[in-house]
Amino acid sequence: MLILAAIPSASVALVVTRSATLGIKNGISVACGIVLGDLIFVALAILGMSVLAETMGSFFVILRYIGGGYLIWLGFNLIRSKKEINLIRQNESKWSLFASFTAGLLLTLGDIKAILFYASLFPAFVDMSSLDRSDIAGIIAVTILAVGSVKLSYVYAAQRIAQRIQNRKAQKLTQSAAGYCMIGAGTYIITKA
Repeated sequence: MLILAAIPSASVALVVTRSATLGIKNGISVACGIVLGDLIFVALAILGMSVLAETMGSFFVILRYIGGGYLIWLGFNLIRSKKEINLIRQNESKWSLFASFTAGLLLTLGDIKAILFYASLFPAFVDMSSLDRSDIAGIIAVTILAVGSVKLSYVYAAQRIAQRIQNRKAQKLTQSAAGYCMIGAGTYIITKA
C-alpha cells in the first residue's frame, strides 16, 4: 500500500498543488479525502467484489469525468492566473477546505489504480472469507497509516518547496508547470473513463 500510495499519480498532483497554492491545511484536507476514498474501497472489498461492481458501474464513469474535469479546471486557473504569484495563499476558509477534501475523495473514487488494487490485488493478499473484527480494524489502520502518511509526506514536501521559491519568475514557471500537470492528469483520467 505504501508503494501504491507513493507512485506519482493524479492524487499526488492534487495534494502537491493544493498544498503549494492554498497551504498546508488544504493539502491535509485533500489527503483526508483520499484516505476516506480508500477506506470506502476497503469496505467494498470486504463486503465483496460483486457489491463493488454493482456500486461503481456507471457511477464510476461519472466520478472519473467529474474528477478529471476538476483537475483540468484547476490547471487552467493556475496557468491563466495573471496576479503576482504568492504560491502559498493560506486559504483556510471552510469552503476551501471542503473543496479540497471533496476533490481528494472524488479523485480517489474515480481512480482506476485504486479500484484495480482493491478489486484484484487486495483480495489476493487478504482472505476475505475469514476476516473478523480485529482483522478489519487492522486493515483500516494499515490503510490510514500507509495512504495517509505518504500523502502527508507529499503535503509537507510541497509546502517546503513552495516556501523556498522566492524568485517571481521561478514562481510563475512552477505555477505553470503545476497547471500543465493538473491538465494532463485530468485529461488522462477522462480519456481512460
